[in-house]
Amino acid sequence: MSAPSTPVRIRPSVASLPSYVPGARPGSQEVAKLSSNELPFAVQAPVLAALTEAAAGVNRYPEMTGQTLVEALASLHGLSPEQVVVGNGSVALIQHLLDTVCEPGDEVVMPWRSFEAYPICAAVAGAEPVTVPLTQAARHDVPAMIAAVTPRTRAVLACTPNNPTGPALSRAELRGLVEGVPGHVVVLVDEAYLDFVTDSRVGDALGLLEHHPNLVVARTFSKAHALAGMRVGYLMGEPGLIGAVRSVSTPFGVGLPSQAAALAALAPQARAETARRSAAVAAERDRVVAALRADGWEVPDAQGNFFWLGVGGRAEDLAAHFAGAGLLVRPFRNEGVRVSVGTPAENDRVLAAAAAYPHRGAV
Repeated sequence: MSAPSTPVRIRPSVASLPSYVPGARPGSQEVAKLSSNELPFAVQAPVLAALTEAAAGVNRYPEMTGQTLVEALASLHGLSPEQVVVGNGSVALIQHLLDTVCEPGDEVVMPWRSFEAYPICAAVAGAEPVTVPLTQAARHDVPAMIAAVTPRTRAVLACTPNNPTGPALSRAELRGLVEGVPGHVVVLVDEAYLDFVTDSRVGDALGLLEHHPNLVVARTFSKAHALAGMRVGYLMGEPGLIGAVRSVSTPFGVGLPSQAAALAALAPQARAETARRSAAVAAERDRVVAALRADGWEVPDAQGNFFWLGVGGRAEDLAAHFAGAGLLVRPFRNEGVRVSVGTPAENDRVLAAAAAYPHRGAV
């Protein structure tokens, strides 16, 4: 859909932005929505109670910077509050980070295919997205990403596990990326799906923060915590850089019920339940991926709560096939299809539909 015309001058870099494509929404209860990487579980009861109670006070402003939540996150991760900033989902904070360090003419290096908001965020910040193709195994090509850094580079983005393809950076790859990028260039590691990782070789960027002041780690409450509708994300990094991001962030960017829900999600019992749910989702993911591979599909390593079918030019055809079976998935034109892990019953429907697709051998 083309943007409506306006007599007001729009920045050319904004007018040419690609549209962010959200996951399709079901039209009936019989349709399974597996297009947005949402958790297939409802919000936990104590979290729901906290946000419901907080909603009664929405005639008042929330804490402007979410300081109570910031302090709770800092304590959880062994950081100082000055190293944490919260915002309206991690994607908003990534935008604020790029707004903080980029000027027109700068470059932002990123893997591709990866999270579709990355090039949009870079362009909004006035920078040029520099995309580095993934490897044949749908993984970040770390040496190529480092080689793409130029004097104009202000940030390097990494998504691990990578959305939408699934693989995650190993500890060696993660350390190699952070150490290979010049110290004046920001390295943003987006760990939105880290809770679903089961491969012991996968790295955790938080352990590298102490010795790399140019490193920023992004996490979110949207996925494993089942709070996608609350829009709460956070960045962790060096106090000076995090303070600069906070200064450009939208005041009161996290609403009152959202702050309450996130705080409740950090309680020990809630975190234990989140870990249990994440393990259940990961087990279902592994079951489905194994069955698909046995049926002749080529599926990359999957470490998030989704998996990737790299069918190239058949992406929209495959998505339509799934839709015909009452399954909404996320096609990426001429590249592939991402399928979120749902309930066991929904996943069985995915396997049945995939088995009925006549072109799976062409993946």
